[in-house]
Amino acid sequence: MTKSSGTVSDRKVTRRSVLKGGAALTGITAVTGFPMVWAQNLKDITLNHTGMSYSTIADIARQASQDLGFKVEMSVVDHPGLLNRMVNDPKSIDIADMEIWQSKAAVPQGVTQAVEIAKIKNWGQLTPLYTEGTFDGKEVSREGDAPIEFIYRDAIDSTTFASGKTDFASFVPSVFNADTLGIRPDLVGRDITTWADLISPDFKGKAAIQNIPTNGIMDAMMALEAAGEVKYGDKGNPTQDEISKTIARLIELKKAGHFRALWSTFDESVNLMAAGEVVIQSMWSPAVTAVQTQGIKCTYQPLKEGYRAWGNGLALMSHLDGLRRDAAYEYLNIHSPSGMPSDVSFA
Repeated sequence: MTKSSGTVSDRKVTRRSVLKGGAALTGITAVTGFPMVWAQNLKDITLNHTGMSYSTIADIARQASQDLGFKVEMSVVDHPGLLNRMVNDPKSIDIADMEIWQSKAAVPQGVTQAVEIAKIKNWGQLTPLYTEGTFDGKEVSREGDAPIEFIYRDAIDSTTFASGKTDFASFVPSVFNADTLGIRPDLVGRDITTWADLISPDFKGKAAIQNIPTNGIMDAMMALEAAGEVKYGDKGNPTQDEISKTIARLIELKKAGHFRALWSTFDESVNLMAAGEVVIQSMWSPAVTAVQTQGIKCTYQPLKEGYRAWGNGLALMSHLDGLRRDAAYEYLNIHSPSGMPSDVSFA
């Protein structure tokens, strides 16, 4: 504990000060009612953070363990794997690093508990994209799985989403981004301005789309709507007729040889673009950077219809209570996201 000119009873002892290893244990219970066993047993806590590879990073776990005084472990799964573990083996996870769309499956199952917003110290400073549904003072698209539609719940154990702001959140905002098309400006031969260019006959045999259902179908919908082929009421919740039209058109394009490939991994998208086998495709910004580092021209192209966005949230599993839940809140409090463009539709 840092030096104080006051008496012991004047000193402020917080859980965070104990986490940082600076608090003397003597007298803590007498000062604040703070259970001594909480600090003594802290070192025995291990939290498991489970999610996808892009956000579940071992270096983060190591640094968090060092900073917080208890052990954080990471386990990486794919999208189906996370939902499978959450539903069928929920106690194997403490912090679920969910993509927003996954909350629509997890919350009704009752496998996560809501986060008490009052316990998140910088909630008011988190991106309003999640907490208010706005960015730069403007309302963002409500299409797709917009965070504002799924972030609030009415109670800790609620299995439905609230229609407005409450004191409980389904998750704490985490990693998010906005995706668009990657292009080879030296090979496309003309300006690229719209998602419709992904399915333009100009790029037959030189286009690719990602073979990841939650994202690829959204990219297809963005392209088909931009081309005027299908009008969607909400691309995040399409009707059966809209789905049928989308799939039928994709099959038609594939049979006609429009798509050079349907890529499934980051490396595939990089290799296709770097080799010039593809000149326009669904792409992630780090993949564009990976092509550029090879000395090859590649552009993450802004489009007039805007971006396809995606986002994650850190959720508390329902089994957490007592000391483990306290530790989980401390872990949540070290995460905070930044900004994002307002012209987005969420995958």
